[in-house]
Amino acid sequence: MTMTNPNDDMLDDLFTQASAQPPAQPSEDLIARVLADAAGVQPAPSAHVIGQPGLWARIMDAIGGWPALGGLAAATVAGIWVGVAPPASVSDLTARLMGDTVSVDLFSTTLLLDAGALSDG
Repeated sequence: MTMTNPNDDMLDDLFTQASAQPPAQPSEDLIARVLADAAGVQPAPSAHVIGQPGLWARIMDAIGGWPALGGLAAATVAGIWVGVAPPASVSDLTARLMGDTVSVDLFSTTLLLDAGALSDG
């Protein structure tokens, strides 16, 4: 025994009736009013010509924009930091590869004032 829902049968009948009727078409007056209203709100054409981007904009585009420039700035600062004050492991590795330990003092404590290096005479 199968049970059917009478509401489903009514719904099927309504769908059958609706599909038999042709779709309603809007009137010509309505279409003319809608097109006139649309033409009224459209922006006017502008004669603004966009020029070629400048040098800085082209460089930024080639690099990849501000995020890439921020990464390059961070890498530059880190490279300068490691170059000025290298960790001990970098100094040891360099000494092993080069064979000699080289020390460069960027901030000298003796200015050779006694030897007359900076004097006028």
